[in-house]
Amino acid sequence: MDPSTDSSPSTSPAEAYAAARRRGRYPELTRFAGELAFEFDDFQNRGCRALEDGHGVLVCAPTGAGKTVVGEFAVHLALAEGRKCFYTTPIKALSNQKYADLIERYGAEAVGLLTGDTSVNGNAQIVVMTTEVLRNMLYAGSASLHNLGYVVMDEIHYLADRFRGAVWEEVILHLPAYVRVVGLSATVSNAEEFGEWLVAVRGDTTVVVDEHRPVPLWQHMLVGPRLLDLFAGEQADTGEAKLNPRLLRKAEETARMHAPAGARGGPRRRGGPPRMPRYRPPSRVEVVDRLDRAGLLPAIVFIFSRAGCDAAVTQCRHSGLRLNTPEEVAEVRRVVDERTADLPDADLAVLGYWDWREALEQGVAAHHAGLLPAFKETVEELFVRGLVKVVFATETLALGINMPARTVMLERLVKYNGEAHVDLTAGEYTQLTGRAGRRGIDVEGHAVVLWQPGVDPRHVAGLASTRTYPLKSSFRPGYNMAANLVGQFGAAQARELLEQSFAQFQADRSVVGLSRRIDRNNDALRGYRDAVTGDFDAMLDYLDLRRRVSEREKQLAKQNTAARRAETARSLEKLRKGDVIAVPGGRRAGLAVVVDPGTDQFDEPRPVVVTEDRWGGPLSLSDFPAPVEPLGRVKLPKHVELRSAKTRRDIASSLRNTGITPPKRHRRRSDAASDTELAEARRRLRAHPVHGLADREANLRWVERYQRLAADNAQLERRIAATTHSLARAFDRIRGLLTERGYLGDDGDTLTEHGSLLTRLYSESDLLAAECIRHRAWHGLGPAELAAVVSTLVYEARRDATAEAKLPSGPVAQAWQETVRLWTELVEDERRHRLDRTREPDAGFGWPVYRWARGESLEAVLTTAEANGQELSAGDFVRWSRQVIDLLDQIRDVLGKQHAVGGAAGKAAQALRRGVVAAGEL
Repeated sequence: MDPSTDSSPSTSPAEAYAAARRRGRYPELTRFAGELAFEFDDFQNRGCRALEDGHGVLVCAPTGAGKTVVGEFAVHLALAEGRKCFYTTPIKALSNQKYADLIERYGAEAVGLLTGDTSVNGNAQIVVMTTEVLRNMLYAGSASLHNLGYVVMDEIHYLADRFRGAVWEEVILHLPAYVRVVGLSATVSNAEEFGEWLVAVRGDTTVVVDEHRPVPLWQHMLVGPRLLDLFAGEQADTGEAKLNPRLLRKAEETARMHAPAGARGGPRRRGGPPRMPRYRPPSRVEVVDRLDRAGLLPAIVFIFSRAGCDAAVTQCRHSGLRLNTPEEVAEVRRVVDERTADLPDADLAVLGYWDWREALEQGVAAHHAGLLPAFKETVEELFVRGLVKVVFATETLALGINMPARTVMLERLVKYNGEAHVDLTAGEYTQLTGRAGRRGIDVEGHAVVLWQPGVDPRHVAGLASTRTYPLKSSFRPGYNMAANLVGQFGAAQARELLEQSFAQFQADRSVVGLSRRIDRNNDALRGYRDAVTGDFDAMLDYLDLRRRVSEREKQLAKQNTAARRAETARSLEKLRKGDVIAVPGGRRAGLAVVVDPGTDQFDEPRPVVVTEDRWGGPLSLSDFPAPVEPLGRVKLPKHVELRSAKTRRDIASSLRNTGITPPKRHRRRSDAASDTELAEARRRLRAHPVHGLADREANLRWVERYQRLAADNAQLERRIAATTHSLARAFDRIRGLLTERGYLGDDGDTLTEHGSLLTRLYSESDLLAAECIRHRAWHGLGPAELAAVVSTLVYEARRDATAEAKLPSGPVAQAWQETVRLWTELVEDERRHRLDRTREPDAGFGWPVYRWARGESLEAVLTTAEANGQELSAGDFVRWSRQVIDLLDQIRDVLGKQHAVGGAAGKAAQALRRGVVAAGEL
């Protein structure tokens, strides 16, 4: 529908005339909008008009708001102008989804797909691709770039991803100036800053920001069986949402009636107060049933654990839960049969196919990175079509896949980030709950947080009401990038290009704030200096002398304390049973008899004693500020029963009968009195001209403030120095290492033969792969053997993995040892050049990929891995296999099929592309 037309009777002649003018000014937008069956929002109109006016566009809008309309209009303009349009996405699943959408609209001949391992109609006028593919085309100077008019960068906020984000900036910086970039981003709080950077590097770019959700989002908490609103009305003074008092009361009452999080509940301990029962949250089946009764399905339930997602599906399946009608079950079966037709029948059992299919028929599924791609894509299609009512998912589902729901539920507000369990940020909460509410289907969306002990509704309200999700660049130069930049532009121009990155743009902006702080501090420093009466430099000198005296006194005191403690420990070690000693202070002060020297069980001696007042127990070094000397002896029985009151009474009586009295305590002479260095410093301090001044202390206070602020300034200046040109300096350090290792010429400004090879290897361990090729570490390996060794540069075990990595013996083990040796040398060079370390090779996938390349069945591969204590799901196996294939393909292309290693790489990739690994590839 034409967004400019308004056929309602209330349209005035002036409004009708203005609409006609707009249609005349934007003929392509009028044609494009006429093909669609809905009215455009204002932000969609603004983005499309900017494009037809010849500008680049950055569109920031909430998930599900319809920002892809602007990207699709870029496709329309490219076709109308006879130019090409590349539509890039961050992940292959999104590329496949967009490819299918565009084929349906424009036909298979007009649309192509490039995703690294898939190439379909790559010379088409519209090509959908992953962002990495476009980056590689730019570095290679691909002929496909000819006549390119538009590049749509879907999910452009991915440039914040710390592993892959640099690719987005590389593309933006390297695209020819005449190409119009259309950036589609989730709502970020610094969209204007990002837009300013795009204007700086790409020229005229219109920033369109829309924070309005097309479907309102209601926030709730589930406390036991009760679903309560998070907010109730607005604050009268600020207009901000007000926390629901009923929810707060219910949460506090429930918390009081149950044991705190982490505490043990249960029956009364003998003789103690009764334990409060542990809180039992509703089961996942009960949660689904509650959401269903409230009319809140379909729902995505985020559980930040793969095992948790799978367990939730199993619980629902075993409960007999039925969310689909017989007609929907029949449609599920048809879609599943169609989607999984490529899977070998022999693999279905080991894939857990039948349980997975049964759960889908019930309307329930899991979605996480460990799922087989074919399973994951089936779940996505069924959910979008309303044939799966509940998906239990990890946060990976939040990354771009078009799967909106009526409700999003968070089981916890803590997730494991790969290193530790951390609280969800407000930005992550916004991103996850942003999927709630399907445009054109739901009147409103719902976000639900499951209450558990320790979850404060006030904290949830803070997450829900905070809309800060700043976009921070993760761009940093790597080996492949540095080699490509030098090869294409030379070192000087490459440094200038890096200075244009969004990372440096943000760093330079932070420098502006730091510089202002330094200026303010300098004003204050001048004021402090002016406040001092007398010679300011002499005051500084006097303070320096005073500081040296103080430091020497502390040093001597520390030495004295350590020496005295060691001497005391030695004296305690010499004590024997029956020795009478004096405890100099504390609650046990007075005489005591040693009944056990206590030197066997502890690093420090802890003698067990009985005191005059019949107390018995161990003493420690802290009870004795000075060495201990025995004052006499008391005869004790061979076995002393310290728990017996009679025994302690008898020993105390014997002690009193000895007639021994505690010695008087003498002050120990300090070492400071005899230290010549300290004496000289004190003499110079007293002789200093400032020492005798009447207003000395008042002036020194101003000087001390001056010194503290000057130290702050020095720290700020160091931060600025580290920030300014930081990327260019990192680039220079990389060039230094590459020059040393022969990848760049002696001038660091030209590529060598080895450098040219490096420019074509796109891997996290790109330089290590180049080193292994260069030093013939993989020479003589067969296809399966090469696949096993190459996997060590790709695979990364999960942090909770405990199984010891093993590799086949013989050539594989030898090649692995050589690979590790080269990595060790490389890391040493990286340390010397102050560069990030290349990740250590991981042999954990070696055996599985070796067996698969040799033709073994999926069941044999996975069961053998499990028998070796390795947790490897079918989805993980496929994902890692495809990454190994990707690197093998690169090695084949770089070296050529005639080369021994290149030929083996090609055969290895071919051997791996079968069964479930090849299933579902376009």
